[in-house]
Amino acid sequence: MSTFLDFDLPKSLQKALDEMGFSTPTPIQIKSMPVILSGRDMMGIAQTGTGKTFAYLLPILKQWKFQNTHTPRVLILVPTRELVVQVAEEVVKLTKYMSVRTLGVYGGVNINTQKTAVYQGVDILVGTPGRVMDLALDNVIRFDEIQKLIIDEFDEMLNLGFRFQVTSVLTMLKTKRQNILFSATMTDEVDDMLDEYFDFPIEVSLAPSGTPLEQISQLGYKVPNFLTKINLLKELLHTDESMSRLLIFINNKKTADLVAASLEEDFPDQFGLIHSNKSQNYRLNTMASFQAGEIRGIVTTDVMARGLDISDITHVVNMEFPEVPEQYVHRIGRTGRADKTGTALSFVSPREEEIQIEAEILMEKEIQFLALPNIEIEEKILEFEKEKRKMKVLLKRPKKEGGEAFHDKKDKNKKVNLGGPGKRTPRKTESRNRGVEKKRDAKRKKK
Repeated sequence: MSTFLDFDLPKSLQKALDEMGFSTPTPIQIKSMPVILSGRDMMGIAQTGTGKTFAYLLPILKQWKFQNTHTPRVLILVPTRELVVQVAEEVVKLTKYMSVRTLGVYGGVNINTQKTAVYQGVDILVGTPGRVMDLALDNVIRFDEIQKLIIDEFDEMLNLGFRFQVTSVLTMLKTKRQNILFSATMTDEVDDMLDEYFDFPIEVSLAPSGTPLEQISQLGYKVPNFLTKINLLKELLHTDESMSRLLIFINNKKTADLVAASLEEDFPDQFGLIHSNKSQNYRLNTMASFQAGEIRGIVTTDVMARGLDISDITHVVNMEFPEVPEQYVHRIGRTGRADKTGTALSFVSPREEEIQIEAEILMEKEIQFLALPNIEIEEKILEFEKEKRKMKVLLKRPKKEGGEAFHDKKDKNKKVNLGGPGKRTPRKTESRNRGVEKKRDAKRKKK
């Protein structure tokens, strides 16, 4: 079995690793080390919880040499503020015995404070794409000395709508640099960005996208509606003592508020609440309380589904099944980390069964469903559940033959038909927009 001693790290870096209690590298760390040391661009495909942060930090810090400069030499982009804090803390721990200045920047806090910190000098800059772009546009951050760019959780960045900010930062950087990208899934958008901005990257893949971590037990309950789900959660929390450190995932902020308020009635001061409407300080304090064992769990949206390393989570509870199958894998990956076992519980209502089956097909593994315990079955349906039902009815409704206005609209629509629904593709980039315009012009000329 490999140890970090096989990496032949500098004594200062090895000492820091020893003090952190790490001795054995993970597979993604072993595979990434020679590629990053070679200086080639790299594309890493790896699940959450596999040690990606150290996979890029260790080879970078192994090659570290002091330079008399005040501008960043390494730029690390991550999708969320919590991840900025986490990654920056890891860099600080690893460089305890090295001369490396680290700074994390993100939105939601006073930008002037961060400007002052940048002016004091920084070697490794960790940030969200939006705040890094803002600081660069204000000429506070200069990219003249950037030698390595790391983009972590890249697919999640694109999901969160950061494509423009990421591409803006990429265009500001000098061309001669090493690019290191990590993503849990390989999508068409990720592929497009690689083609445009990376120089023949070497792919390092740990496991196929969607493969579940083997040490996670995946269990489920068929539940008729959301209020009954709340009753089920309370019953399990009252009766199952093993549910000691939980993450409870909800699909939106309003419903998360409802669950947190309901839990507060039965379990006062035992559960925190994190979503994008909460202030940065509140979110960080809640995470710190959870990490310290001061609270039993956190009710959250998918803002906590990716990247964050919170130790010893016993259970992940999907109060609602995520709308994208891959997101289910990211959620359950919060437990069963570092060779420990964990449990993922999913409460699936009839309207969620289709996406649950899609997730099982993606993972090539079925969720084991259990019988409902003796709980009160609520009859009331919440508003968001009603909306989904109405939408499905509308989608299934057969087309009616209309009158004159109906046919006029059909004829009008034919004028801008781009070749039928089967040939239409989402217009992702400006170049694609221009391509569509050319097709339209060509058709108009023919007419």
